[in-house]
Amino acid sequence: MSATPPPLINAQQLCQQLQSSDTPVVLDCRFFLQQPAAGQEAYMTEHIVRAQYADLDQHLSGAVRAGVTGRHPLPSKEAFTRQLQQWGITHERPVVVYDQNNAAMAAARAWWLLRYAGIEQVQVLDGGLDAWLAEGLATETGEQCSDNALAEEPKLNWQDEKLINAQQLLLKKPVLLDARGIERFAGEVEPIDPVAGHIPGAQCLPFTELVDEQGMFLPQEQLKEKLSALDTEAATAVYCGSGVTACHLILAATVAGLPEPRLYAGSWSEWITDSIRPIETGRE
Repeated sequence: MSATPPPLINAQQLCQQLQSSDTPVVLDCRFFLQQPAAGQEAYMTEHIVRAQYADLDQHLSGAVRAGVTGRHPLPSKEAFTRQLQQWGITHERPVVVYDQNNAAMAAARAWWLLRYAGIEQVQVLDGGLDAWLAEGLATETGEQCSDNALAEEPKLNWQDEKLINAQQLLLKKPVLLDARGIERFAGEVEPIDPVAGHIPGAQCLPFTELVDEQGMFLPQEQLKEKLSALDTEAATAVYCGSGVTACHLILAATVAGLPEPRLYAGSWSEWITDSIRPIETGRE
């Protein structure tokens, strides 16, 4: 098996790979929270050649259980295994995932899920589709079906140590970063969830601070400075509203060469389903 690739790939590198014998599986992960159907509509209008569509709600999340799960619970291992089979993803074949202009919404979630399943040959297109279009590279329209769907389900090596749950957060009290904006962290506004605030002891690091105006990840040293709280031997973890943009922090930490924090996948929307769990407000 090939060595684990760097977490990011640029547009020209992906273009070269698509013309090689070691063609990657490419997943278009565009998703718009307020318009769930808009991501697939954008994909049908234009996407990178050979890309298949990965829907955050249908493919990268499981069923929501009111009062129990967060808004984007992880898919079951069985369901995600079947989806990898449909996409034609194996341990041996490289995978590239992309979003519109960065990995903030669903591309980082796809990257994290694949690695959680033990798929190591996965990279995120730095700058996303916007970077691809800026290079004048080829796109196509319509749905792209995998011509490499597997006859059998792939054998996966699940990495459960990448996760942390609410009870573990309460007991272990790791260094904890919240990927939401400061206003939501502070409880000053809450446009999505029924309760405002943050998990006690968390620090706020909005995921939007980790990319530049073009949606490209900041240089490694700048990322390391932004994520300095993770540069520790203590246990670390990240969360957000529903376990999606928190993956952006994990990706950035990996790009920066820092220890990988665990993901609280249920995140704030799950935390608040239990009224016994403490909450805090304020910017400190």
